[in-house]
Amino acid sequence: MGAPESVIEIGSTGVRLLVSELTADRKQNILDRSEMPLALGRDVFTTGSIRQETQNELIQVLKRYKEQLAGWDIQPSQVSCIALSAFRDANNRDPVMDRILVQTGFRVHIVDGIEEIKLMYLAIADCLKDEQKFVKRLDSVILEVGGSTTQLMLLRNGKMAGAHCLQLGTVRIEQHMKAQTSSYDDIQRFVQESIQNTKGSLDSELNISEAKQFIAVGKDVSMAAIYIGRPISTFLWEMDAVDFSAFVQDIQAYSVDECVARFKISYNEAETLHVSLMIYNLFIKLTKVEKIIVPETNIRNGVLLSKSSTINEELQKEFDSQITASARNVLLKYHGDIKHAECVRTVSLKIYDEIKDEVSLPEHSRVLLEVAAILHDIGVFIRYDDHNLHSGYIIKNSEIFGLSRDDRTIISLIAKYHRGSTMPQDEESFRMLPRQDRMTILKLTSILRLADALDRSHLQKCSDISIKIQQNSFYIRPKNTKNTVLEKIAITEKSGMFENVFGYKVILV
Repeated sequence: MGAPESVIEIGSTGVRLLVSELTADRKQNILDRSEMPLALGRDVFTTGSIRQETQNELIQVLKRYKEQLAGWDIQPSQVSCIALSAFRDANNRDPVMDRILVQTGFRVHIVDGIEEIKLMYLAIADCLKDEQKFVKRLDSVILEVGGSTTQLMLLRNGKMAGAHCLQLGTVRIEQHMKAQTSSYDDIQRFVQESIQNTKGSLDSELNISEAKQFIAVGKDVSMAAIYIGRPISTFLWEMDAVDFSAFVQDIQAYSVDECVARFKISYNEAETLHVSLMIYNLFIKLTKVEKIIVPETNIRNGVLLSKSSTINEELQKEFDSQITASARNVLLKYHGDIKHAECVRTVSLKIYDEIKDEVSLPEHSRVLLEVAAILHDIGVFIRYDDHNLHSGYIIKNSEIFGLSRDDRTIISLIAKYHRGSTMPQDEESFRMLPRQDRMTILKLTSILRLADALDRSHLQKCSDISIKIQQNSFYIRPKNTKNTVLEKIAITEKSGMFENVFGYKVILV
């Protein structure tokens, strides 16, 4: 058994605690859990800030959790305390985070939308890993409806086709519509229009109507599965789409008090239950699926999995492949040169692996380089001239599954500097970055520039290379040696950064 690990989630409707340990066969054994309602989302969506009274309630809850964790010999510094989108959108989030740290010892980490999707994917993949009946190579929709946002993942043939954090949450909708109407039909029309507008932009990634599998995650849909579904395993349920639609229709007649009494949920949760299940139902109706799969898991499980040093190696590889699959879908969306991107990706990783010890960066940097190589020329979609600048802009403002905002910023700068005479060090904005980020950008950009030069002709003449390091020289020998004049010229132009960063003279044999 591993040592107990703990995570606290500050969400739109409550503060939740989970304590678990990883067993010898890499399964999570839940030791303790708690949940306290908190109307944080309502504050943020009505006033833009977290009210003083809500702050006080939050501090009291966290102090209570601190005492609870002491019983497991877990100190605040050892706890992953995450805050989701409602907290993230608050104007006063920084002073509230500081107050939490000073009064409780918990250091809050704000999770952005794409990181939230990544953590949910980890939790879902872990929950389904032992269930052979679920074919991974299916077109699938994964949906989680939250208080502030709705997380949506689209899988084509089991690979990530798109990942989106939609501004369509239950508390957000409730507050938006409250001033205008209390009619359920009006709210349903508003949600339907929002979903239809979203669907138009998603069709380029996956024809949702052709999806073969629908996976729904979240406390509300889990509650529905318990009432009308069938258990598949300990934490996995299945229910008929027709039965779910009828259940959603039935509960619309229940008052909030009736929902509290019948389903044994908090008043906060009951207030948004109707809208939550409506959103699930409307998305399901976009598909033709007959069954809905409901894993009983959450983002807290994903956080604990991401912290585990013994995370399943196959799961990690699958996760990394989903990141690159998402990047390739962005490339397709902007009509990029697929063969050139794949050649530069292959050569970049070949160089990286050859000098991995000298690169001396965290393992995750290899994925950053891979995505940068796939997307480095994507700016040509806007204009060829200065396309590196446009590439940087598109990458920074695109949703790429599994990559945080900081990751996308680093990749956007690698793409920005992959061509041209301007060196990163020449720009004040680059010099203002943390040293670790500067070194990551310099090392990975120098590798990308070299790999890009080796396909200057866009004919993939140097896609298969061997590398030999001798003294202070870095010899690159293509297996295809026919007419590499353009590549030799490009190496002369673009190898300077690599030579400065790693100290090797680059020679194309």
